[in-house]
Amino acid sequence: MQIVAQTTPFLDGVDKVAALVVAKVIVATVAFILATIAAMVVSRVKLGGISPMLWISGVLVVVFGGLTLYFHDPRFIQMKPTFVYLIFGGTLGFGLLTGRPLLQALLETAYPGLNAVGWRKLTRNWAVFFCGMALLNEAVWRSTSWDFWVGFKLWGAIPLTLLFAFANIPMLLRHGLTMGDEAPVPPEG
Repeated sequence: MQIVAQTTPFLDGVDKVAALVVAKVIVATVAFILATIAAMVVSRVKLGGISPMLWISGVLVVVFGGLTLYFHDPRFIQMKPTFVYLIFGGTLGFGLLTGRPLLQALLETAYPGLNAVGWRKLTRNWAVFFCGMALLNEAVWRSTSWDFWVGFKLWGAIPLTLLFAFANIPMLLRHGLTMGDEAPVPPEG
């Protein structure tokens, strides 16, 4: 009985800390859902449409965010990036297996002059990268705190993605990517 009496104040403190963590997660999740919906609305209004990648991400944010809010459980919103990465990686991989580098359909104007081999390699690289990021997200959210995971998303996942994109530039240049003034000029008339 004495152990229970000594630990009761501690448990009361744990409950308060847990409530603060859950409240922080709830507020962050609501903000994330609202920001995603706002991005989709702005895309629709300013660009005339919503890209497939934004649709996928937006739907998953609302679904997993909704589950987080309903169950008061941050694990759902932490799983969302895993599913996004797996959908992107799987879609790109499927495109490669069926002979259609889908990345080319999405980004062709962003990489002028890139030949078919370059598109296949770029698609393969991104498919592998997205699958690796899915595994990394799983490892981080399952083994660290909420705060660490949020920091990782900002200071880990985003820089890793940018570094990966930059690391592909030499391969892109070897396969015909034109830069700046080298881009072909359309005929006038």
